Amino acid sequence: MIHTPHIDWFAIATILALLAASFVSLLGAVLVPEPHRRAFGAIVTQLGFLGGLVASIWLYVDSHHSETVVSGAFYRDRWTALAQIILCAVGLATTLVSWKHVLPERRGRNNDHIAEFFALLLASAAGMAFFVGSANLMTLFLSLEWFSIALYVMCAIDYDVEGSLEAGLKYLIVGSFGSAVLLFGSALVYGATGTVSFAGIATAIGSHGLTGNSLLVVGVALLVAGLGFKMSAAPFHMWTPDVYEGAPTPVTAWMSAATKVAALALAMRLMVTAFPQEEHLWTVAFAAIAVASLVIGNLAALVQTNVKRILAYSSVSHAGFMLIGLSAGTAFGAKALMYYLIPYAAMAFGSFAVVAARERELGQPVTLENLAGLGWERPFLGVAMWFFMFGFAGLPVGGGFVGKFYVLAAAYKHGWSWLVIVGVLATLVSLYYYLGVVRAMYMRPAAARLAVVGGGSPPRERLLNIGVGMALVVSVGSMFAAAPLLDLAQSAASSLPF
Repeated sequence: MIHTPHIDWFAIATILALLAASFVSLLGAVLVPEPHRRAFGAIVTQLGFLGGLVASIWLYVDSHHSETVVSGAFYRDRWTALAQIILCAVGLATTLVSWKHVLPERRGRNNDHIAEFFALLLASAAGMAFFVGSANLMTLFLSLEWFSIALYVMCAIDYDVEGSLEAGLKYLIVGSFGSAVLLFGSALVYGATGTVSFAGIATAIGSHGLTGNSLLVVGVALLVAGLGFKMSAAPFHMWTPDVYEGAPTPVTAWMSAATKVAALALAMRLMVTAFPQEEHLWTVAFAAIAVASLVIGNLAALVQTNVKRILAYSSVSHAGFMLIGLSAGTAFGAKALMYYLIPYAAMAFGSFAVVAARERELGQPVTLENLAGLGWERPFLGVAMWFFMFGFAGLPVGGGFVGKFYVLAAAYKHGWSWLVIVGVLATLVSLYYYLGVVRAMYMRPAAARLAVVGGGSPPRERLLNIGVGMALVVSVGSMFAAAPLLDLAQSAASSLPF
């Protein structure tokens, strides 16, 4: 007689809602007439993300204590639920932007794959939702591959564009290498401890005196490197600018926000749960990666003219800021990290959505030169981009200011004043290129203004404007509602074993 494990279906309700919607959207690629597939896929995707969002909020409220379910493979707690809430919210906004901006209508073009795109978007979100709740190394790797494969295809979905195919291929090669590094690290950790469970690894290290074991240390180093690839932190960021630039902009918006949330939330759980005895090693490693990300991300962004590449290097820089909170290795650092992810996800998504609108209008890549005049031609998008850029810079116009303050405070409380100084200097450097984007939108030559206006009105972007508006509300509102959001982050951090 086969004994099947008990499964807490409610604990994985978010994942089930996203998978069900993905399956229905995929059926639409076969059963729904081609002219209606875009609307069908987008509506099903919105319903899927709404269902996942409701389930995640319910789980957050109902999960008072951290526990493992599905035979110890998945954590049901508020850390998982809050990360899933962010992912579903970003996914909902991504659907609004993708409705018109993924595989846009072109003469002589077949749009048969639009339903598959929405199915892949939902599948990648389901993989990330499972990833953030992983309770053992096997679940971690399987869910990582789950959402990574979906992202590889999404990057290359606009197959008529050479840059999209190139982005998909680059992400596939470098992402596969990162996954292999993480898998090899997992194998070494298993070889040293004899278990793949996060909690079991910590128990084995303590009971067998494995602290400092060479096999274990190399395994932890490879795990850190593998996660560094996924969070696009330097020096593992080499794929980020090219992939962000070449992929369809709504896909870039989704990746820039969602993969950061998934990778950083999982990294914090993995390190404090499985390797508390090795804290003296991984905290220093993540601090060094944070410094590298801040230096390389900000300096490289200074010389870019393509706006998507500027935002890509900005993403690398912000990975460094969030890693400051992770490197503290404390409950305060976890609280700061989880809060930071909320405004960052909104700002990252919103800024790429604005770029998508400009791309559709111009029909070419957006640079600082042709971004000129956006603030006057599209006042709402211009103001939104202004808030996003200043929020990225850490000015007190949104939650980015509060997020930076708290991660730097976590480093200071940990006794790393030098890391605070690096973070402040990086913020000062970043002002140059963030202000450069704002300057380009509003301070353009008069001749350029006449040329743009003479070309006719920009295409209507109601759904995109709604998505940008959602991001703007979260970005700015997270500063005014900092206290309740910090309480939510604190409650989520209390699920981790500090």
